[in-house]
Amino acid sequence: MIGKLNHVAIAVPDLEAATKTYRDVLGAKVSAPKPQPAHGVTVVFVQLDNTKVELLHPLGEGSPIKGFLDKNPGGGVHHVCFEVADILAARDKLKAGGARVLGDGEPKIGAHDKPVLFLHPKDFNGTLVELEQA
Repeated sequence: MIGKLNHVAIAVPDLEAATKTYRDVLGAKVSAPKPQPAHGVTVVFVQLDNTKVELLHPLGEGSPIKGFLDKNPGGGVHHVCFEVADILAARDKLKAGGARVLGDGEPKIGAHDKPVLFLHPKDFNGTLVELEQA
């Protein structure tokens, strides 16, 4: 059902410093910051040959990333994202198998302008999983 790894998302307390580290220290190509008000985050994409790293920073007090950073002040891996061919079919199969879809269960448009869903970390060995329609 899952396809390739689309990205690994890392919550960061200082987006500018994290961007500089990936760009200047590691030599990666990074995007400009992109606010995502619907998700309460600002993102920077680190482009790699085979995938991406998504740097996440809170956008506003209600941001889910703010809560994550309150518990992990230095930042850390927030989620992994896998591509699926049909997000609704994937959702239905996962729910039939007992996996919990977060939110109302309906796909939202993610930072890549494609439908996404998040799966409960307790169902995936403590890892928050995002599915993105390819």
